[in-house]
Amino acid sequence: MQWIRTSWTKESRGGESAARRNAAPLGFSLPQVPSGFAHFVEMSEWDGFEPRAGQRDLDKVGVSLREEGDRLRVQARVEPLFGLPPRRRRPPAVRLLPGQWVRWQLNYRFSSAAGIRDWSYWLDTFNIAYGPIDQDVFLSEPSVLIDECGPVR
Repeated sequence: MQWIRTSWTKESRGGESAARRNAAPLGFSLPQVPSGFAHFVEMSEWDGFEPRAGQRDLDKVGVSLREEGDRLRVQARVEPLFGLPPRRRRPPAVRLLPGQWVRWQLNYRFSSAAGIRDWSYWLDTFNIAYGPIDQDVFLSEPSVLIDECGPVR
């Protein structure tokens, strides 16, 4: 599993900064990650959208995974609810066969409680494969693409 979080403010909603943000990769080669962990990549406006990689405990990743017979059931969790832009009904879980993978994207927007600071935004991209895979699998086209991104104005 790979989790990519891209974060920005209104400063990167247009022009050169938006072009850099939009050019940020949606998948990376997988390094060796211990069992029970996900490859985590963070890119933000504050560091020019340069990728910073690490790992996160699978329990802390916003995705529910469950094996069901010969398939892996994948459902992205929406966290936190108060950051959701308007969007249609959530899609059902994806059931992957061995060798398949899904790219699931969710976006969020936030303002300060007092409304003093500008809006901030983030995009979570979850790349999840089932079964043995090549380390460059997430550089290819996914078997399934779920785009749950709503308008962020």
